[in-house]
Amino acid sequence: MKELDSRPDAEMLAERQRRFEEDLIDAYDEELEMEIDDRIIDGAEGFTPEHREARKRYFRELFRLQGELVKLQDWIVQTGHRLVVIFEGRDAAGKGGAIKRITQRLNPRVCRVAALPAPNNRERTQWYFQRYVSHLPAGGEMVLFDRSWYNRAGVERVMNFCSDEEYEEFFRSVPEFEKMLARSGVQILKYWFSITDEEQEIRFQNRIHDPLKQWKLSPMDLESRRRWEAYTQAKEVMLQRSHIPEAPWWVVQAVDKKRARLNCIHHLLSQVPYHEIEHPHIELPARVYNDEYSRQPVPQSMIVPEVY
Repeated sequence: MKELDSRPDAEMLAERQRRFEEDLIDAYDEELEMEIDDRIIDGAEGFTPEHREARKRYFRELFRLQGELVKLQDWIVQTGHRLVVIFEGRDAAGKGGAIKRITQRLNPRVCRVAALPAPNNRERTQWYFQRYVSHLPAGGEMVLFDRSWYNRAGVERVMNFCSDEEYEEFFRSVPEFEKMLARSGVQILKYWFSITDEEQEIRFQNRIHDPLKQWKLSPMDLESRRRWEAYTQAKEVMLQRSHIPEAPWWVVQAVDKKRARLNCIHHLLSQVPYHEIEHPHIELPARVYNDEYSRQPVPQSMIVPEVY
């Protein structure tokens, strides 16, 4: 048995640095690609010096906040904290985009997203909150609900998917349900993403004409556009009747997507008493070589064709 010389020369160090920078840029490219459609929508204005500088500021602050989210994640794991973050808002309000930026650099084993489909026949006969309970965090976890039990106060109310009795029972139960969670040590943050009538129409039109986004449009989304005022009324009632000290509502002004993401992440971080956790220094062990080992070739029939 022998070990490879662990003293890399200058050339190896330079190559490692190049690869590190390459990987870093590649990771950021993913975020940049997500912004391409915004630049297209902005048109010629998106290429002005002012707009370019604003975009740079956005990315600098986004990456800084994502670094803080990693610290929050480490603190949650270390302390066993349990955090629930609820994202509500109209269709195309930007909830998914904010969630994507929050989770992008985090460990999916620590930070999970719960986006439940419509209840099946069995779930419709259960206690209303039952199907959400199984998605609540254990110690050292945070769960982001992309829509939540507040479906009953919104889409179910507007689309007549629940009776008046079920609707009233929800508002009797939800404060007690959330107080019970808070008493058990679960922290709850509730965000409503607010956009204007005009902004939703623009975003829906963009989805209609963008083949990569058409999947986001459902018949329910189109019907929600027609029932704008009914959704407004339902939202106002929801905020009034379920805003409690143990789990208050916070409204995110979301007409500007980028500002909304930054403001939401900044506020989320301000609501949790986290601090940076010290990590032990990591030393990469030397690769061990065995003279008796012989690597077996992989059959060509198993190799993925290199089309690119």
